[in-house]
Amino acid sequence: MTRLPRWATIAATASSLMALLGLGACTTTSVLLSVAGVASDTSMTWEIVKHVHGKLTEGDPRPCAMLDSIERALSPRCGEFVSGSLRAQDIATGRFSACALTTAARDVRLWPVLPELLAKGARPQDCTPSPIVALAQANDCPSLAATSPEVRRALATLAQDDPRGVHHDVVRWLSCPSSRAVGLDAALTHWLEAGALDPGTLSFSPLAALHPSHIGSTFATALEVRGHTAAAALDSYVGERGSGFEAALRSSDWAALEWWLARLPRLANRVPGYQLDWVPLARVLTPGFLTDAASRADMVGFLLAHGANPRARLPADPSQSVMALARSLNSPLVGALEAAPTPPEPDMSPSRLATNTRALKLVGP
Repeated sequence: MTRLPRWATIAATASSLMALLGLGACTTTSVLLSVAGVASDTSMTWEIVKHVHGKLTEGDPRPCAMLDSIERALSPRCGEFVSGSLRAQDIATGRFSACALTTAARDVRLWPVLPELLAKGARPQDCTPSPIVALAQANDCPSLAATSPEVRRALATLAQDDPRGVHHDVVRWLSCPSSRAVGLDAALTHWLEAGALDPGTLSFSPLAALHPSHIGSTFATALEVRGHTAAAALDSYVGERGSGFEAALRSSDWAALEWWLARLPRLANRVPGYQLDWVPLARVLTPGFLTDAASRADMVGFLLAHGANPRARLPADPSQSVMALARSLNSPLVGALEAAPTPPEPDMSPSRLATNTRALKLVGP
């Protein structure tokens, strides 16, 4: 068999590869390797194949076989995580583009990786952002019923071993029903007893951070005993989850709303905002605000019964009232708003103010 000159071999290979370029995404590694095998086995030909293959697959995910043990474990496309597959040196080298603990904490599918990451040396303190904060901001209140005891212990470790975990959004997640059902709210008690939730030491109010379903708990009472107040819970904070009263309103949590309005009756009409105050009636009437739209009529009736004024002006547009907003939205509740009596003006006399002050001292914050 006559062997082609080297220049002819390279030319033939290049010609074949150029033809394959026209196939675009249909070109596969096996096809390229076949062309290389037919043309020549020289290193120069192989370099051409690798170069062209790299161009054709540029931007594609790296094959799972080329990933280290951490990258593979954190890539759901590579299959289910196999316990014992992580290599400690892969954690130490830090080749993963983001902190492995933070990446795993964000994605519920990756939680089974957390126990082994911690056991083999990964530390939440080395991650930015904090893994537990990333988890709380990426997940509202996912069910934990199917998680293993090892995963639950890992989640508790992320909360308790990282001081940055004392955060508005983390308190909301730890106090939500799913977290409480498996005992993760024990971290809150730990923080309280350790003084990590003392007033004046935080950038948020624990009362505002609590999940609405937990605001009437003995833990909430303990926060009030420590000096936290509902009024202070209206202050600004760093976090992505809504404030406590807003969360209760959005979820139509009647018990939580009663708790807030018993301490701050004015919230039925106006809530301090970080840039602009807002009116609960207006929020409730706005489509998409309530989690359960079917509760809108009951919520409007509840707010009216607690002194909400449908004739109140909107802070964002003083030319418009709540009633006018309802008409513009063609709300079926316009009749209920029109029939509502105008709430009496608050009694600001010195004797009444003195009575209110004494009552507040008896009721507490």
